[in-house]
Amino acid sequence: MTDPFDALRAPVQPVAPDPRFAAELRERLRRAVLNGGEMTSTEAPARAELHSLTPYLAVSDARRALDFYVEAFGAQRRGDPIVMPDGRIGHAELAIGDSVLMLAEEFPEIGHQTAAGGASIRIELSDVDAAVTRAVDLGAQVLDPVSDRGHGRSGSIRDPFGQRWLLAQAPVRASGQDTARHGQAMYFTFQVPDDEAAKAFYGSVLGWQFSRGSVEGAWGFQGPGLEGGLWGGPRQVGWKLMYAVDDVHAAVERVRAAGGQVTEVDRKPYGLTADCIDNQGIEFWLWQP
Repeated sequence: MTDPFDALRAPVQPVAPDPRFAAELRERLRRAVLNGGEMTSTEAPARAELHSLTPYLAVSDARRALDFYVEAFGAQRRGDPIVMPDGRIGHAELAIGDSVLMLAEEFPEIGHQTAAGGASIRIELSDVDAAVTRAVDLGAQVLDPVSDRGHGRSGSIRDPFGQRWLLAQAPVRASGQDTARHGQAMYFTFQVPDDEAAKAFYGSVLGWQFSRGSVEGAWGFQGPGLEGGLWGGPRQVGWKLMYAVDDVHAAVERVRAAGGQVTEVDRKPYGLTADCIDNQGIEFWLWQP
């Protein structure tokens, strides 16, 4: 029999790394050096944690799957994917609400494969109808149309990567639970002319960590006691706050009555929003969860 350790005795043959992996590793090292700390992959909101059960998916195309879950379900990337020498993604994580979703490319050699008709993953969303519409636009197949069968609106889809999802309307939180209060500042976007320059500056000076957003030039960022977004491009420069309200439509009328403007009211994956300008020309958002 051949000694399995013979391979360890063979001369080392250097190979050129995968270009994508090399670029990702270089960026992580750059951030670690500039931030004066250790490399980290905890680039998700602090509320997203590992629980007693965590789903781990095998997908046919992990890069496209990550984009799909971000766009369809409002997920946030959790660190940088681990890319194997052959280019396949060996591990990646997303934050969805307070939970973590793990996934990797298919690896038939170790039995990590998609299973037709396998288990479904249940996900709660603020607008299940809109989420299904987005998912279908991105290539998903509807298995069970959204309807209310007496326990809230729900439906099911199969995503383009072989996974089945049961989408359910998130319940309204009861009074007294940890929820947004009317008038509370919930989130802010830092609007800058050049997002790459701002990432390099604030990453170096304050140690902020960034994760790619869902639109061009947009980045989520986290720091001590901080959660917000960075957005580069030709728009008003500065901080843009998002305030929670009990009723967006009523709040919009109050904005107009007070001399402000409302440019857009829109349904987002995380709730109903209104894009506003106050009576001094300062932009802000209203948000009804």
